[in-house]
Amino acid sequence: MDEQEDINAVIRQHSEWLANQLHAQRESLFPPDASKQMRKFTSGEAATLLGVNDSYLRKLHLDGKGPSPEVTSGNRRLYSAHNIADLRVLLEKTARKPGDYLPGRRGDDHMQIIGVMNFKGGSGKTTTSAHLAQYLALQGYRVLGIDLDPQASFTALHGVQPEFDLFEGGTLYDAIRYDDPLPLSAVIQKTYFTNLDIVPGNLDLMEFEHDTPNALLRRDSGLFFTRVGNALAEVEQDYDVVVIDCPPQLGYLTMSALSAATAVLVTVHPQMLGKSR
Repeated sequence: MDEQEDINAVIRQHSEWLANQLHAQRESLFPPDASKQMRKFTSGEAATLLGVNDSYLRKLHLDGKGPSPEVTSGNRRLYSAHNIADLRVLLEKTARKPGDYLPGRRGDDHMQIIGVMNFKGGSGKTTTSAHLAQYLALQGYRVLGIDLDPQASFTALHGVQPEFDLFEGGTLYDAIRYDDPLPLSAVIQKTYFTNLDIVPGNLDLMEFEHDTPNALLRRDSGLFFTRVGNALAEVEQDYDVVVIDCPPQLGYLTMSALSAATAVLVTVHPQMLGKSR
């Protein structure tokens, strides 16, 4: 018995040492006060995003119209994403037709919800979700990204570290849980990316998978697959597009996201199936 206690003590000592080392490494790589910054765009890149000539942007700058870009020592103009968003508003005032420079919903258009999913991991689902959300934001759409994957890679890509920033919740689970749910607006966070907000994820999302079977037995909690859609209806007027990064399995979270989606993007592995011999 004494020998087993000695072994347990050594295991505890090693586990505590390993935990401390991992914590120190995380803090060195992702200090709590760290924040991601978006790079600036050259005048040529800004012109391409806006669909105008670089010379026209130069003329606007010289005429004192619109935001003032950063001018480098080499007389190069650099525009922030916020500058580009302001230019969209300015150019839209003289556009030939609505939406030329400031896209988004018009009239009775509804918010679009794109679910990015594949029930197999490693298919580029999170990368696709992030690139799609960021591209749409750069094009001038108001975008909400939702991380439904407990691994939370989409969340980390946008500057939120679940280990440090979400100690007390703050995921979609808080807005779709069966007991005392929060308004969706309470868990939406701004990102360093102009026009892109996110609902971060972490392991708390797994609670929905555990709670739903009990809710189904009680039969007093409504339809589980409507909960994501009902939560998104609360912010219907605030966004043009929602991009949902779904977990890599067909669980209750994925089925609820699928029910809410107006479009589904299925990623695939870029490879051929091997021929068996």
